[in-house]
Amino acid sequence: QVQLVESGGGLVQAGGSLTLSCAASGRTFSNYAMGWFRQAPGKEREFVAAISRSASSTYYADSVKGRFTISRDNAKNTMYLQMNSLKPEDTAVYYCAANKILLTRERSAYDYWGQGTQVTVSS
Repeated sequence: QVQLVESGGGLVQAGGSLTLSCAASGRTFSNYAMGWFRQAPGKEREFVAAISRSASSTYYADSVKGRFTISRDNAKNTMYLQMNSLKPEDTAVYYCAANKILLTRERSAYDYWGQGTQVTVSS
């Protein structure tokens, strides 16, 4: 079992920045590929970014490429999402997730999820 807790969400103006954190506990963090997803009101949860177990590979949705950066610190059991040049359409609840096998954008591949953190971008 892996427990995930997101933090760092909040209200920011368009063009601003936020950094989300995802703290993991329970099992060996470095054994898991990690991902960020988001869900806006009335929409399905969508992939944002993923990072491999060793952080050697990353993968981004086209909508955030060049603006968001995913990273992890296995010594601290923590993953991050640096979000720059935020847009109103980035407004959503952001979730971190873990899976033991794949660097993937497929939501169904992830076994463990956090409770989410709200990000609101005002225009």
